Amino acid sequence: MACLLVPASAAILVSGAKKKIPVEFHPERLELMLWGGTAMLIVDHLMTGELVPYPPFLTAMNNPADTATMFHEIATTGVWMTVLVLMVWIGMIALERFVSWKGRLHEQCE
Repeated sequence: MACLLVPASAAILVSGAKKKIPVEFHPERLELMLWGGTAMLIVDHLMTGELVPYPPFLTAMNNPADTATMFHEIATTGVWMTVLVLMVWIGMIALERFVSWKGRLHEQCE
């Protein structure tokens, strides 16, 4: 329904704060991952009819009874998708640093 709002909000925040994140953390990678995920979710929601090109845009907002379900999906699915993207980004940074450290260690041994 509206789970795409969380990664979209995170993508907007990262895009705005990208200059404040140290370069060695590669904020552009996180930004691309979040915007790419948001784009995929928009396509998915358009294809399933959960997102429409006219107001109120989210079909769950047509019926007030569906609003609670929509907020529950945002709080669970949307948050977990965004956390997963953040964990993959952190894992990429950790792996890159480990490989770099291992390479320097190997050079010292020779």
